[in-house]
Amino acid sequence: MNSKLLTLGILITGTTAAIAQKAQTVTVTPSANHKKVDIMIGGKPFTSFLYPDTLEKPVLYPIRDAAGTVVTRSFPLDKREGDPTDHPHHIGLWFNYENLNGLDFWNNSYAIPASKKAQYGWIRTEEVTETKSGATGVLAYKANWTNQAKQIILKENTRFEFSGTAGQRIIDRITTLTADQDAKFTDAKDGMLGLRLVHELQMPAKEDQKFTDNKGIVTVVKGGTDKLANGNYLTSAGKTGDDAWSTRGVWCKVYGKIGADSVSIAIIDHPKNPNYPTFWHARGYGLFAANPLGEKIFTNGKSEKMLTLKKGESVTFKYRIVINNGTQTLSAAALNKEAANFAKK
Repeated sequence: MNSKLLTLGILITGTTAAIAQKAQTVTVTPSANHKKVDIMIGGKPFTSFLYPDTLEKPVLYPIRDAAGTVVTRSFPLDKREGDPTDHPHHIGLWFNYENLNGLDFWNNSYAIPASKKAQYGWIRTEEVTETKSGATGVLAYKANWTNQAKQIILKENTRFEFSGTAGQRIIDRITTLTADQDAKFTDAKDGMLGLRLVHELQMPAKEDQKFTDNKGIVTVVKGGTDKLANGNYLTSAGKTGDDAWSTRGVWCKVYGKIGADSVSIAIIDHPKNPNYPTFWHARGYGLFAANPLGEKIFTNGKSEKMLTLKKGESVTFKYRIVINNGTQTLSAAALNKEAANFAKK
């Protein structure tokens, strides 16, 4: 190969040339007083890990692409004109579940009246155990999955790894849950890794949509003329749009335009995760979730998946989130390669 091309970082395969992207420095800055950790990539804000006592779970919020455009919904922690205000428990990127020992961790939020709070679980961050800056940024923490009386059901150890280039951002999340008492994840729709998308990445819908949770609470997502929403889904199995929901796949991506820029967000499952490949709880109104434990509802009752842990037993979940913008949005072939690479981790 021509030495000049090597110097430029250009790789040629046949007639195709692609410019190799240089990794950008990741800066991880904790602020214990504010119960947050800020992550910057290439000198630009990327996201923050938020774990105040006022939140029912820790979250990454907001999340931006490499151009600095926010790709997560603003509500309920902020207000952006046009953003929907349904499902107040959908905040940035989170990890929890609808039915653990009968407690609903997924749907808990400030909107639940005090008289009903006992039906809901809480994830309380105990300690940020590691922060590291560099080519790959690291953030690790410990948390407890508890009832309202703060009795521990699960102990959580999570490690985030952040990386990025001029057109890409990657989040690897590795979470190990250890039972502090016998723990049962009852097959349910709402779980496990959730992301609430910015308005533009929603799929346009003309009709109102009604969604009922496990306690009969109905949420209406308004339809109508929407000039901003232009998103779509694609799975590794070739499912698109609304057909992605309830199907299995190694990966799923949502893509669309935010302003004039093309943006895609892919979630990649890991072969060592329970019930691989995962089911996609991907809704057109902006909920993008991977839930391996919702088999009963996703198969219309044909089969179900129960995960139980005896006291002291553990389970680990690994996910990769890949955010691209501009000409760097990933094709299906590129995502298959990314998934194969992640599977080695």
